Amino acid sequence: MLKLLHFPALLLLVFSFHVKVNAQDVNLSSDSAVLNRGRLHGLLIGGGVAYAGSMTGLYHLWYKNYPQSSFHFINDNKEWLFMDKFGHATSTYYIGLIGYESLKWAGVDEQKSAIYGGSIGFFYLTVIEILDGFSKEWGASGGDLIANSAGTALFISQQLVWKEQRIKLKWSFHPTKYAQYNPEQLGSNFATRMLKDYNGQTMWLSANVSSFMPEKSRFPKWLNMAVGYGAEGMTGAITNPSIVDGNFVPGFDRYRQFYFAPDIDLGKIETRYPTLNFMLKLVGFIKVPLPALEINKNGVKFHPVYF
Repeated sequence: MLKLLHFPALLLLVFSFHVKVNAQDVNLSSDSAVLNRGRLHGLLIGGGVAYAGSMTGLYHLWYKNYPQSSFHFINDNKEWLFMDKFGHATSTYYIGLIGYESLKWAGVDEQKSAIYGGSIGFFYLTVIEILDGFSKEWGASGGDLIANSAGTALFISQQLVWKEQRIKLKWSFHPTKYAQYNPEQLGSNFATRMLKDYNGQTMWLSANVSSFMPEKSRFPKWLNMAVGYGAEGMTGAITNPSIVDGNFVPGFDRYRQFYFAPDIDLGKIETRYPTLNFMLKLVGFIKVPLPALEINKNGVKFHPVYF
Protein backbone atom coordinates (compact mmCIF):
# COMPACT_ATOMS: atom_id res chain seq x y z
CA MET A 1 0.00 0.00 0.00
CA LEU A 2 2.24 2.80 1.23
CA LYS A 3 5.21 3.16 -1.05
CA LEU A 4 6.84 5.47 1.47
CA LEU A 5 7.24 2.50 3.78
CA HIS A 6 9.33 0.64 1.22
CA PHE A 7 13.09 0.61 1.26
CA PRO A 8 14.05 4.09 -0.03
CA ALA A 9 12.13 5.76 2.81
CA LEU A 10 14.20 3.75 5.28
CA LEU A 11 17.37 5.51 4.19
CA LEU A 12 16.50 8.38 6.49
CA LEU A 13 15.72 5.98 9.32
CA VAL A 14 19.04 4.17 8.93
CA PHE A 15 20.94 7.45 8.67
CA SER A 16 19.29 8.97 11.76
CA PHE A 17 19.84 5.84 13.82
CA HIS A 18 23.53 5.48 13.02
CA VAL A 19 24.30 9.16 13.37
CA LYS A 20 22.71 9.25 16.82
CA VAL A 21 24.68 6.21 17.96
CA ASN A 22 27.91 7.49 16.46
CA ALA A 23 27.47 10.80 18.27
CA GLN A 24 27.40 8.87 21.53
CA ASP A 25 30.65 7.05 20.63
CA VAL A 26 28.88 3.72 20.74
CA ASN A 27 30.34 0.73 18.94
CA LEU A 28 27.41 -1.05 17.35
CA SER A 29 29.59 -4.00 16.45
CA SER A 30 30.54 -4.73 20.03
CA ASP A 31 31.11 -8.42 20.67
CA SER A 32 30.54 -8.02 24.39
CA ALA A 33 28.67 -10.96 25.89
CA VAL A 34 27.78 -8.96 29.01
CA LEU A 35 24.21 -7.72 28.97
CA ASN A 36 24.01 -3.97 29.53
CA ARG A 37 20.58 -3.57 31.11
CA GLY A 38 20.70 0.21 30.90
CA ARG A 39 21.22 0.12 27.16
CA LEU A 40 18.64 -2.64 26.70
CA HIS A 41 16.00 -0.77 28.71
CA GLY A 42 16.77 2.37 26.73
CA LEU A 43 16.31 0.48 23.46
CA LEU A 44 13.04 -1.07 24.60
CA ILE A 45 11.61 2.22 25.83
CA GLY A 46 12.87 4.23 22.87
CA GLY A 47 11.76 1.59 20.40
CA GLY A 48 8.34 1.37 22.01
CA VAL A 49 7.87 5.13 21.87
CA ALA A 50 9.04 5.27 18.26
CA TYR A 51 6.75 2.40 17.29
CA ALA A 52 3.70 3.86 19.02
CA GLY A 53 4.40 7.30 17.59
CA SER A 54 4.88 6.04 14.04
CA MET A 55 1.73 3.92 14.12
CA THR A 56 -0.34 6.72 15.64
CA GLY A 57 0.94 9.19 13.08
CA LEU A 58 0.33 6.73 10.23
CA TYR A 59 -3.24 6.13 11.35
CA HIS A 60 -4.08 9.82 11.61
CA LEU A 61 -2.27 10.82 8.41
CA TRP A 62 -3.54 7.97 6.26
CA TYR A 63 -6.08 5.41 7.51
CA LYS A 64 -8.31 7.80 9.47
CA ASN A 65 -9.34 9.58 6.28
CA TYR A 66 -10.54 6.43 4.52
CA PRO A 67 -13.52 4.13 5.25
CA GLN A 68 -12.93 0.95 7.25
CA SER A 69 -14.17 -2.57 6.55
CA SER A 70 -13.94 -6.11 7.85
CA PHE A 71 -10.50 -7.66 7.53
CA HIS A 72 -9.81 -8.90 4.00
CA PHE A 73 -6.98 -9.82 1.62
CA ILE A 74 -6.29 -8.55 -1.88
CA ASN A 75 -4.07 -9.90 -4.64
CA ASP A 76 -1.76 -7.09 -5.77
CA ASN A 77 1.00 -9.32 -7.14
CA LYS A 78 0.59 -7.92 -10.65
CA GLU A 79 1.32 -4.36 -9.57
CA TRP A 80 4.56 -2.64 -10.65
CA LEU A 81 5.96 -5.85 -12.18
CA PHE A 82 6.87 -7.08 -8.69
CA MET A 83 9.18 -4.17 -7.90
CA ASP A 84 7.20 -3.25 -4.77
CA LYS A 85 7.70 -6.78 -3.41
CA PHE A 86 11.47 -6.42 -3.68
CA GLY A 87 11.05 -3.13 -1.81
CA HIS A 88 9.27 -4.94 1.01
CA ALA A 89 11.97 -7.60 1.26
CA THR A 90 14.74 -5.01 1.33
CA SER A 91 12.90 -2.99 3.98
CA THR A 92 12.54 -5.91 6.38
CA TYR A 93 16.16 -6.92 5.74
CA TYR A 94 17.54 -3.54 6.80
CA ILE A 95 15.15 -2.99 9.70
CA GLY A 96 16.28 -6.43 10.88
CA LEU A 97 19.90 -5.33 10.54
CA ILE A 98 19.20 -2.30 12.72
CA GLY A 99 17.42 -4.49 15.28
CA TYR A 100 20.30 -6.95 15.37
CA GLU A 101 23.00 -4.31 15.74
CA SER A 102 20.99 -2.56 18.45
CA LEU A 103 20.65 -5.69 20.56
CA LYS A 104 24.33 -6.55 20.09
CA TRP A 105 25.19 -3.04 21.30
CA ALA A 106 23.12 -3.76 24.42
CA GLY A 107 25.12 -6.95 25.06
CA VAL A 108 22.48 -9.47 23.96
CA ASP A 109 24.06 -12.72 22.73
CA GLU A 110 24.52 -13.43 19.02
CA GLN A 111 21.69 -15.92 18.54
CA LYS A 112 19.03 -13.89 20.32
CA SER A 113 20.16 -10.69 18.61
CA ALA A 114 19.86 -12.38 15.22
CA ILE A 115 16.44 -13.92 15.85
CA TYR A 116 14.71 -11.19 17.85
CA GLY A 117 16.41 -8.18 16.30
CA GLY A 118 16.27 -9.63 12.82
CA SER A 119 12.51 -10.16 13.12
CA ILE A 120 11.64 -6.56 13.94
CA GLY A 121 11.14 -5.55 10.31
CA PHE A 122 8.76 -8.43 9.67
CA PHE A 123 6.57 -7.63 12.67
CA TYR A 124 6.58 -3.90 11.97
CA LEU A 125 5.43 -4.27 8.37
CA THR A 126 3.00 -7.06 9.29
CA VAL A 127 1.14 -4.63 11.55
CA ILE A 128 0.85 -2.28 8.59
CA GLU A 129 -0.57 -5.14 6.50
CA ILE A 130 -3.18 -5.69 9.23
CA LEU A 131 -4.14 -2.01 9.08
CA ASP A 132 -4.41 -2.35 5.31
CA GLY A 133 -6.63 -5.38 5.80
CA PHE A 134 -9.18 -3.34 7.73
CA SER A 135 -9.18 -0.54 5.18
CA LYS A 136 -11.97 -0.64 2.58
CA GLU A 137 -9.70 1.21 0.16
CA TRP A 138 -6.99 -1.49 0.19
CA GLY A 139 -6.54 -4.84 1.89
CA ALA A 140 -3.83 -7.06 3.32
CA SER A 141 -1.50 -8.45 0.68
CA GLY A 142 -0.33 -12.05 0.82
CA GLY A 143 2.45 -11.16 -1.61
CA ASP A 144 3.69 -8.43 0.72
CA LEU A 145 3.74 -10.86 3.65
CA ILE A 146 5.79 -13.36 1.64
CA ALA A 147 8.22 -10.61 0.60
CA ASN A 148 8.51 -9.42 4.20
CA SER A 149 9.28 -12.99 5.29
CA ALA A 150 11.91 -13.39 2.57
CA GLY A 151 13.84 -10.29 3.60
CA THR A 152 13.76 -11.30 7.26
CA ALA A 153 14.77 -14.89 6.48
CA LEU A 154 17.72 -13.73 4.36
CA PHE A 155 19.13 -11.69 7.23
CA ILE A 156 18.50 -14.14 10.09
CA SER A 157 19.68 -17.27 8.25
CA GLN A 158 23.01 -15.71 7.27
CA GLN A 159 23.60 -14.36 10.75
CA LEU A 160 22.91 -17.73 12.36
CA VAL A 161 24.94 -19.77 9.88
CA TRP A 162 27.85 -17.45 9.06
CA LYS A 163 27.62 -14.74 11.75
CA GLU A 164 27.94 -12.19 8.94
CA GLN A 165 26.01 -10.97 5.92
CA ARG A 166 27.77 -12.44 2.92
CA ILE A 167 24.84 -11.71 0.59
CA LYS A 168 23.29 -8.27 0.96
CA LEU A 169 20.22 -6.67 -0.52
CA LYS A 170 21.09 -3.35 -2.14
CA TRP A 171 19.36 -0.55 -4.00
CA SER A 172 20.17 1.91 -6.76
CA PHE A 173 18.24 4.63 -8.59
CA HIS A 174 18.40 6.73 -11.73
CA PRO A 175 15.87 9.31 -13.01
CA THR A 176 13.51 8.22 -15.79
CA LYS A 177 11.19 9.87 -18.30
CA TYR A 178 8.09 8.10 -16.99
CA ALA A 179 7.47 10.01 -13.75
CA GLN A 180 6.49 13.20 -15.58
CA TYR A 181 3.38 11.49 -16.97
CA ASN A 182 1.96 10.47 -13.58
CA PRO A 183 3.65 12.56 -10.89
CA GLU A 184 1.08 11.71 -8.21
CA GLN A 185 2.05 8.04 -8.32
CA LEU A 186 5.64 8.32 -9.53
CA GLY A 187 6.80 11.55 -7.87
CA SER A 188 6.94 15.21 -8.80
CA ASN A 189 10.60 15.96 -7.96
CA PHE A 190 13.87 14.08 -7.57
CA ALA A 191 13.37 13.24 -3.89
CA THR A 192 9.86 11.84 -4.29
CA ARG A 193 10.81 10.01 -7.47
CA MET A 194 13.55 8.19 -5.58
CA LEU A 195 10.76 6.91 -3.32
CA LYS A 196 8.03 6.31 -5.86
CA ASP A 197 9.38 5.77 -9.37
CA TYR A 198 9.93 2.03 -9.65
CA ASN A 199 11.12 2.52 -13.24
CA GLY A 200 14.35 4.02 -11.94
CA GLN A 201 14.91 1.66 -9.02
CA THR A 202 16.99 -1.49 -9.20
CA MET A 203 17.10 -4.07 -6.41
CA TRP A 204 20.28 -6.11 -6.05
CA LEU A 205 21.57 -9.26 -4.40
CA SER A 206 25.25 -8.51 -3.81
CA ALA A 207 27.51 -11.38 -2.74
CA ASN A 208 30.94 -10.94 -1.18
CA VAL A 209 33.09 -13.42 -3.10
CA SER A 210 36.00 -13.62 -0.66
CA SER A 211 33.65 -14.69 2.15
CA PHE A 212 33.13 -17.99 0.32
CA MET A 213 36.86 -18.56 -0.23
CA PRO A 214 39.61 -19.85 2.09
CA GLU A 215 40.96 -17.23 4.49
CA LYS A 216 44.35 -17.31 2.74
CA SER A 217 42.81 -16.32 -0.57
CA ARG A 218 44.16 -13.12 -2.09
CA PHE A 219 40.86 -12.29 -3.75
CA PRO A 220 39.95 -8.65 -2.82
CA LYS A 221 37.77 -8.71 0.29
CA TRP A 222 35.85 -5.64 -0.85
CA LEU A 223 34.86 -6.99 -4.29
CA ASN A 224 31.31 -8.31 -4.70
CA MET A 225 29.35 -9.74 -7.60
CA ALA A 226 25.74 -8.66 -7.90
CA VAL A 227 22.59 -9.64 -9.75
CA GLY A 228 19.86 -7.03 -10.11
CA TYR A 229 16.19 -6.81 -10.97
CA GLY A 230 14.34 -3.83 -12.40
CA ALA A 231 11.33 -2.93 -14.53
CA GLU A 232 10.54 -0.15 -16.96
CA GLY A 233 7.71 1.39 -18.94
CA MET A 234 5.32 1.67 -15.98
CA THR A 235 3.11 4.74 -15.64
CA GLY A 236 0.49 2.88 -13.60
CA ALA A 237 0.40 0.03 -11.10
CA ILE A 238 -1.11 -2.79 -13.20
CA THR A 239 -1.71 -1.16 -16.57
CA ASN A 240 -0.63 2.15 -18.05
CA PRO A 241 -3.32 4.85 -18.18
CA SER A 242 -3.89 6.68 -21.45
CA ILE A 243 -4.93 9.91 -19.71
CA VAL A 244 -3.83 11.34 -16.34
CA ASP A 245 -5.42 14.55 -15.02
CA GLY A 246 -6.67 15.35 -18.49
CA ASN A 247 -3.26 14.93 -20.10
CA PHE A 248 -2.44 12.33 -22.75
CA VAL A 249 0.07 9.66 -21.72
CA PRO A 250 2.13 7.97 -24.48
CA GLY A 251 1.97 4.21 -24.73
CA PHE A 252 4.97 2.40 -23.22
CA ASP A 253 5.87 -1.27 -23.20
CA ARG A 254 6.15 -2.65 -19.66
CA TYR A 255 9.06 -5.06 -19.29
CA ARG A 256 11.42 -6.60 -16.75
CA GLN A 257 15.18 -6.15 -16.60
CA PHE A 258 17.91 -8.37 -15.19
CA TYR A 259 21.42 -7.15 -14.44
CA PHE A 260 24.86 -8.60 -13.73
CA ALA A 261 27.52 -6.32 -12.32
CA PRO A 262 30.52 -6.10 -10.01
CA ASP A 263 29.98 -4.27 -6.74
CA ILE A 264 31.99 -2.94 -3.82
CA ASP A 265 31.28 -3.92 -0.22
CA LEU A 266 32.10 -0.59 1.39
CA GLY A 267 31.92 -2.15 4.84
CA LYS A 268 34.98 -4.26 4.00
CA ILE A 269 37.15 -1.22 3.32
CA GLU A 270 39.19 -0.25 6.36
CA THR A 271 40.96 3.12 6.55
CA ARG A 272 42.94 4.86 9.28
CA TYR A 273 40.02 7.18 9.94
CA PRO A 274 37.17 5.85 12.13
CA THR A 275 34.74 8.47 10.88
CA LEU A 276 35.40 7.50 7.27
CA ASN A 277 34.99 3.81 8.12
CA PHE A 278 31.66 4.65 9.73
CA MET A 279 30.48 6.61 6.69
CA LEU A 280 31.45 3.77 4.35
CA LYS A 281 29.34 1.32 6.34
CA LEU A 282 26.51 3.85 6.55
CA VAL A 283 26.02 3.95 2.78
CA GLY A 284 26.66 0.23 2.32
CA PHE A 285 23.06 -0.44 1.25
CA ILE A 286 23.61 1.53 -1.99
CA LYS A 287 24.83 -0.42 -5.01
CA VAL A 288 28.03 1.29 -6.17
CA PRO A 289 27.70 2.57 -9.79
CA LEU A 290 29.87 0.33 -11.97
CA PRO A 291 29.65 -1.32 -15.40
CA ALA A 292 26.64 -3.61 -15.77
CA LEU A 293 25.16 -6.03 -18.26
CA GLU A 294 21.40 -5.73 -18.77
CA ILE A 295 19.19 -8.49 -20.17
CA ASN A 296 15.59 -7.77 -21.16
CA LYS A 297 13.03 -8.87 -23.74
CA ASN A 298 14.72 -6.66 -26.34
CA GLY A 299 18.12 -8.29 -25.95
CA VAL A 300 21.36 -7.53 -24.13
CA LYS A 301 22.67 -4.06 -23.32
CA PHE A 302 25.98 -2.99 -21.79
CA HIS A 303 26.09 0.01 -19.44
CA PRO A 304 29.60 1.53 -18.93
CA VAL A 305 28.33 2.91 -15.62
CA TYR A 306 24.94 1.94 -14.21
CA PHE A 307 23.12 3.66 -11.38
